[in-house]
Amino acid sequence: RMGAMLLLPGHFAIVTLALTLSFLGHGVHPMPVPTEAPICTASETAHYSLTFTGKWTQAAFPKQYPVYRPPAQWSNLIGVTHSSDYHMWQRNEFASNGVREFTEKGEAWTLIKEIEAAGERIQSVYGIFSAPALSFIVRIVPSPDWFVGVDSLDLCDGDRWKESVSLELFPYDAGTDSGFTFSSPNFETIPQDKVTQITSSFPSHPANSFFYPRLKHLPPIAKMTLTKIKKTNQIISLPLEPTQSNQLPTDTPLDCEVSVWSPWGLCKGKCGDSGVQHRTRYILMQPANNGAACPPLEEEKKCFPDNCL
Repeated sequence: RMGAMLLLPGHFAIVTLALTLSFLGHGVHPMPVPTEAPICTASETAHYSLTFTGKWTQAAFPKQYPVYRPPAQWSNLIGVTHSSDYHMWQRNEFASNGVREFTEKGEAWTLIKEIEAAGERIQSVYGIFSAPALSFIVRIVPSPDWFVGVDSLDLCDGDRWKESVSLELFPYDAGTDSGFTFSSPNFETIPQDKVTQITSSFPSHPANSFFYPRLKHLPPIAKMTLTKIKKTNQIISLPLEPTQSNQLPTDTPLDCEVSVWSPWGLCKGKCGDSGVQHRTRYILMQPANNGAACPPLEEEKKCFPDNCL
């Protein structure tokens, strides 16, 4: 059974939305539930405020942090409440066309149509409702096909609704574009990969914007909090100002990155005497947040001139 659909405007800071989760409580089940998911027996309709807090800052994620065209930001939040036999997206499974279009281009039309179609199908199956769940997705902008979100978060605990839920969010790759950096040009993944979580060491390519080999884990890039509230049909608005956690983020050390050495240059010196030859390299990325300093960019060694007359 599909419940409320959410469309929350994107922003750099913190936004709050009051959403309603509807559930048909106690009833007679005409046939066994074809899933191992627990049945929710809560008899009342629950109302929650959802708070999405962005933690994507230059201090926390200094590598290739986008500052313009476009600057780092979040897309609209698209979410839905549903039964446990539906998935908007799922880790280690292939993304739908709707998720592809949303994560690559920010276009939500196909994804919304998929949700509506799934709602019609699920409502016609078995005639019963299992534990209500919440799923949502937010695109990381700019990015090839990266996003954060929640897949089938169960909000029911037996015969009652959970009072609050708080989750730290980490980036995912939709598996449809092979770009390595936030601002990579379109590079379609053929064949399509499955949805995977991005970590400090995966993908294990030094060009990747989230590649921080010194870190065991990436810091959270966002946070979601759900709080049960009294019944209301009003939207709750909070000041669109950075939260304290945004103003005082954990600084992620970024080590200096340099190119490979150039070939050795010509040997310079007088015939019969030892000379000197040089090679150089250049800085690919400056260090930040107390990361390792850049190593020497020039090297020399003794040599003996060739072709002396």
